[in-house]
Amino acid sequence: MSSQNPYYKRVVLKISGESFSKPGTFGLDPDELNIIASQIAEAAKLGTEIAVVVGGGNMIRGAELSARVGIAQSTADYMGMLGTVINALALKEAVEEYGQPARVMSALDVESVAEPFIRGRALRHFDKGRVLILAAGTGNPFFTTDTCASLRAIELNANILLKATKVDGVYDKDPNKDESAIRYDQLTFSDAINKQLGVMDLTALSMCMEHELPVVVFNFKTHGNIAKVISGEPIGTVVTNSEKLIAE
Repeated sequence: MSSQNPYYKRVVLKISGESFSKPGTFGLDPDELNIIASQIAEAAKLGTEIAVVVGGGNMIRGAELSARVGIAQSTADYMGMLGTVINALALKEAVEEYGQPARVMSALDVESVAEPFIRGRALRHFDKGRVLILAAGTGNPFFTTDTCASLRAIELNANILLKATKVDGVYDKDPNKDESAIRYDQLTFSDAINKQLGVMDLTALSMCMEHELPVVVFNFKTHGNIAKVISGEPIGTVVTNSEKLIAE
């Protein structure tokens, strides 16, 4: 990727928990883990500062567990946060296997395995060329890891929030169920909210809209796409406050 240069100085990358497992399964799959880690390490070599917010849906989904088992949702959500810590530790080890230094920072106090998330310390890690892997969401129940990604991107003054998915952007309907689904190249936050397109949860979208933080939704399964997005290539769907594309 030596021909590519970073378009963004600093990004926050959101990876869902399901990305760490094969479709229809739970837990950690080594092949899926390495797909994610190799691309993050490759993209970091471009010079962009990268913070990765990991989900935990491959371990536990708090709301689903609460409804199915009868555990209080606040407790189930904390259980889900611990699932993100497991994913973060695995991703950190895998990223470093590719020669890219990384650190895990957690919103929950698990000092034996991860540093607490402190903004100033996170910025110092960036200065030293480390990838940040952010675990445990916001540290509060009832908030999704999408909201965490928006919050951390704003806190860390990221240029953009990248949402890595298994589809190549945002569609007007589920492309896996309807062949007539139309993909958007660009959207406004207002349209995404009003049309309920499922880009992210409403709290996360509203935060990005208020702080004018652009979002790109793209398919990370195509190898090299994380580096391509960071290089400003028009991949996936761009969501901004206006119809003007952010990369021109």
